Amino acid sequence: MDSCKKLLFLVITTLAIAEMALAGDPDILTDFVLPPNSPPPDGNFFTYTGFRSLIDGPFPPTFKAVKAAAEQFPALDGQSVSLAVLIYPAGTLNPVHTHPRSAELLFLTRGTLQVGFVDTANKLYTQTLQQGDMFVFPKGLVHFQYNADPKSPAVAVSAFGSANAGTVSLPNGLFNSTIDDGVLALSFKTDVATIQKLKAGIKG
Repeated sequence: MDSCKKLLFLVITTLAIAEMALAGDPDILTDFVLPPNSPPPDGNFFTYTGFRSLIDGPFPPTFKAVKAAAEQFPALDGQSVSLAVLIYPAGTLNPVHTHPRSAELLFLTRGTLQVGFVDTANKLYTQTLQQGDMFVFPKGLVHFQYNADPKSPAVAVSAFGSANAGTVSLPNGLFNSTIDDGVLALSFKTDVATIQKLKAGIKG
């Protein structure tokens, strides 16, 4: 009897872990999801015009991500897909960050980019992308993109397998948060004064 219980426990645990590993956007039971109290949809509901400003628009002075996710484009809710246009003026960086709910597939449409991610074994994978190249950042892993060209901008389009991939900026999440300075100092094997300088730099 005990061996049967152990086997049952092992099967249930294995299935639970497998389900967590496959977790992502929930499946929907309708063709699409409407926001609460919204009128019947027409073609406008399924159209996103937020990228129009990017066509022939000026380059921003700093890195900019223009998103089409469920928050900006409600028709994506339940569709397990979203998009972002990433604009890198010369010498700018998309700081180290993660997407907890999706991998990121980046397509470079202009310029060059240095990209990389760190896996769970702490191994760094890097590449210098040329116009027309694609790079995948696995789900949940820390990654970055850097336009090292001092003169030319770069533009990329990133696709996500979630309507809300989420973005966790490590510099902002660590040094612009309410985590105790002493905890951060111990974590980074430094002193509180250094942590406070880093926080001042992030907030400044």
